Amino acid sequence: MTEIIVGGAAAAISGAAAYLLTKRIEASKYDVYVEQAKAKAKAIEHEAEAVLQNAKLQVKEAELEAKRKYEEEIQKLNTEYNARLSQLEKREAQLAEEWDDLKETKRELKSLENRAESLRKEYETKRNEALKILERASGLTKEEARELVLKQVEEEERAEIAHIVRRYETEAKNEAKRRANYILAQATTRFAGEFAAERLINVVHLPDDDLKGRIIGKEGRNIKTLEMLMGVDIIIDDTPGAIILSSFNLYRRAIATRTIELLIEDGRIQPARIEEIYEKVVEEFDQKVLEEGEQIVVDLGLSPMHPELMKLIGRLRYRASYGQNALGHSLEVAHLAGIMAAEMGGDDTLAKRAGILHDIGKALTHEYSGSHVDLGAEVCRRYKEHPVVINAIYAHHGHEEPETIEAAAVCAADTLSAARPGARREVLESFLKRVKAVEEIATSKPGVHHAYAINAGREVRVIVNASLVNDDEAVLLSKEIAEEIEKAVQYPGEIKVNVIRETRAINYAR
Repeated sequence: MTEIIVGGAAAAISGAAAYLLTKRIEASKYDVYVEQAKAKAKAIEHEAEAVLQNAKLQVKEAELEAKRKYEEEIQKLNTEYNARLSQLEKREAQLAEEWDDLKETKRELKSLENRAESLRKEYETKRNEALKILERASGLTKEEARELVLKQVEEEERAEIAHIVRRYETEAKNEAKRRANYILAQATTRFAGEFAAERLINVVHLPDDDLKGRIIGKEGRNIKTLEMLMGVDIIIDDTPGAIILSSFNLYRRAIATRTIELLIEDGRIQPARIEEIYEKVVEEFDQKVLEEGEQIVVDLGLSPMHPELMKLIGRLRYRASYGQNALGHSLEVAHLAGIMAAEMGGDDTLAKRAGILHDIGKALTHEYSGSHVDLGAEVCRRYKEHPVVINAIYAHHGHEEPETIEAAAVCAADTLSAARPGARREVLESFLKRVKAVEEIATSKPGVHHAYAINAGREVRVIVNASLVNDDEAVLLSKEIAEEIEKAVQYPGEIKVNVIRETRAINYAR
């Protein structure tokens, strides 16, 4: 038991000693940590002081740099201020000198004015004295003497006045000629239009010569239907791979060309199909001429314009005058007139409008009687066109005097476009007038539905209304037309008058 107690006491003493030793070791470590922390704190404090000193140095340098820039800017502004002040002082001195000169000039003008007034009074005095002398010497009254003196002065100065007037007239004419040549040169050089003479034939190319027989048809039915329906002369000869369409009417010939091309593509060439294709092509051309007219108006910057006028502009594509395409001519006139009007201080847009519409009546001469001038003016009035346009239509053929710069420009441009070398052909126009006269004679008869001059004007084919003209009357009608053509038209050889009366019975199975 005693050994146990002694062992326990020894163990307790050992444990206490170990505890005390551990505490002492920990206390010594704590002191070490404290010393290390103090050392780190001192190092941080030293580093912070160094950073603070560095920041103070940077602030000071920044202040010095800002002060330097401030002083430089102040110096620059002072220099600029002094320079401007010097300029203002010089300008002020200059203005002062000019003001002195102006005052001196004003004094001189006042002196001259006083001198002129003095001379005028002296002149009046001398004149009155002369009049009194004349009154005493000749027994004339004051009014008679004045008139005599003035007449004498007028006679003495007449030669000088005439010389001055003649000199200014010559200068005005020379200047007007020079100005006119300049304007024409500007217009013609700034616009170079293309020119291609219209022909009387169109050539339709065939993929196979066997199509010629199909176009002719059994007993010539197809070609007769084509010629009667479209009013063109179809020439089928030995020319390989082609047939020729002949007609003076460009619109009719274009429709016929398109119709035959579509028939060739379709392959079904027979009278019913010909009529069907023809009607579609007519509708297509009506829409095409409207679209072309709209595009031309937009390109020239002339919107808005009535749709009927735009359609007539498109139809000018299929009219010719002395071989010159009417639409090409109208476009040339529009561009040239616009340039000329602009050079002369006029309204170039209005001049272009008058130029494109000056021959618009030519699109109506196939359907209506009368000159293209009257027809054009009437249709432009109907659709409320500008009075300048109406005046230009009349003036370009001398029916009226041009009243504005724009109308005068249109007249000059029309002459330029038509008179340039190669623009027109007299022979073609004579032929067109002849065939047109033949057709008009035929269509003027009652009961005539259509009349077409074909075979180069050597035959006129007259389509009559079967319900109004019987067989006997058709014979008399052909004789009457032939006799009137003999009296009214000059032509070489002979003209065959062919009156066609056709009755159709149409019904539908439903």
